[in-house]
Amino acid sequence: MSESIALELRGLHKAFDRAEIIRGVDLQLHAGERCALIGPNGAGKSSLFNLVSGRHRADAGSVLLHGQDITRRTPQAINRLGLARSFQISSLFPRLSAFENVRCAVLYQLGYGYAFWRRIGRLHDAADRAHAVLQRVGLQSRAHLPAGELSYADQRALEVAVTIAADASVILLDEPTAGMNRAEAQAMVALIGEVTVGRTLLMVEHDMQVVFDLADRIAVMDNGRVIACDSAERIRSNPEVQRLYLNRSIDG
Repeated sequence: MSESIALELRGLHKAFDRAEIIRGVDLQLHAGERCALIGPNGAGKSSLFNLVSGRHRADAGSVLLHGQDITRRTPQAINRLGLARSFQISSLFPRLSAFENVRCAVLYQLGYGYAFWRRIGRLHDAADRAHAVLQRVGLQSRAHLPAGELSYADQRALEVAVTIAADASVILLDEPTAGMNRAEAQAMVALIGEVTVGRTLLMVEHDMQVVFDLADRIAVMDNGRVIACDSAERIRSNPEVQRLYLNRSIDG
């Protein structure tokens, strides 16, 4: 694993009205590292993702992507700098085909902005890139199907395809196996492991088997703070983490 820092959070704070949701989060991810973010519901995990990806603005603190401050950047600008994310709730275009969803994601990465006179069907490099990504996630045979007609597991795989399509170096996945059975979750673990080779991954996940299978390190959030961040084995044996979260998650 490279010692360079791909993503760094410094003293992040965020409040909505008078409710402080994020309370001074510090976290560093090395290039090529896979880190899982766990914690009870309401701990602030998704809110932290929204701060990192630019959907919300931090009240204090900073987010650095490969050393560049992105705290005040728009989500689009952050994406173009090399950070992409998925969402808990599907963000696909259900009437567009799987291919068209992925092609939309690659256009800016290839330098194509909006131009009403340009025929998108003639952008062969975008089409080639989209097909290559679909092949990588195992959806090439269903490229022509509307996203809304895919199975739930295939929709989640398509969301991963859209997330990696722009060739981002840092990937944020928000509960990628939510709603899946064990076989589907295992397939998703294998897919994430394959497509994030050489990339930095920060993942929110409640399935602890998925977390232990994928993560190099685990960061535990509670009440808007990161209370522990360490290897899987050390997190397993951390008494405070066990009391707060792990025993309940594994047993339940």
